[in-house]
Amino acid sequence: MLDVRRLILLRDLAAHGTVTAVAELHGVTPSAVSQQLRLLEDETRTRLLERTGRSVHLTAAGRRLAEDTENVLAALEEAQNRLHTGTGEPAGPLHIACFPSALAPLAAPLGEALEGAHRDLRLHITEAEPEAAVRLLLDRRVDLALLYRYTNLAAPPHPGVEAHTLRADPLVAIVQTGHPSADPERSAIDLRELADTSWITAPPQTACGDAVLQACRSAGFTPRVRHTCTDFSAMIALAASGGHTVLIPHMAAAHLPPTLTARPVTDHTLTRTIDIAVRHGTAHEPAIAACLNTLRTLGNQHGRHDGD
Repeated sequence: MLDVRRLILLRDLAAHGTVTAVAELHGVTPSAVSQQLRLLEDETRTRLLERTGRSVHLTAAGRRLAEDTENVLAALEEAQNRLHTGTGEPAGPLHIACFPSALAPLAAPLGEALEGAHRDLRLHITEAEPEAAVRLLLDRRVDLALLYRYTNLAAPPHPGVEAHTLRADPLVAIVQTGHPSADPERSAIDLRELADTSWITAPPQTACGDAVLQACRSAGFTPRVRHTCTDFSAMIALAASGGHTVLIPHMAAAHLPPTLTARPVTDHTLTRTIDIAVRHGTAHEPAIAACLNTLRTLGNQHGRHDGD
């Protein structure tokens, strides 16, 4: 019988690339990780690693075993969940990773709703962008993760993760209230109308920054960026003080000063999709199922408010 803990180390090596990274992840020394991987090779009687100097790479057999490990872990989790299915109220700690702009509208009311309905359930929230949140999920440090993806950017699926779409969060243009494009009689803004304005965007190589740049280029121009930052509240404050244009998800534009107006854009494909991610085989575990149902309710409430 193969040691599951050693299989997890192999899986993590496939995901993170170096023994040092795996050691940091598990809070042990690199030599301890190397020793456990050698023991795994002894158990399997198969060469799983290629060692070149200080570098370590998985062999074809090692890669196959790392992939199979996900199925093994999912099966073990499913077996554990079946033990608890139908045993009563959801209970115990429940850990969720959440991206920053969903903390106030989704994660905060989630905690109140869950703990109000299930007195033995305690929610623990960790702020994390999607890539980091998926790592926390696969490392079993959180039970669910709230993720986002921009529909005009490629977003490959995450192995070992089951994603449930919560809602669409369309991008809106934030403009000065007196700007011609802010006219409430108009249904939407064509981004080309904003080509000559100065912009505030997220930095390059971030999902939001790349999505906005791609949207502008698809409209036929490259935005003249005055400021870059990742915090949507800071973008709004800078826009209010300097008259700059911002393109952000509707959820992040809930509280605007009177000098600014949020307007829909004509390109309806410009959307941030919000997903709830869980590990394969865990969606029916009572606490996770309760969290999924509550998040869907909150997501539907926000969706109705967006249409008001």
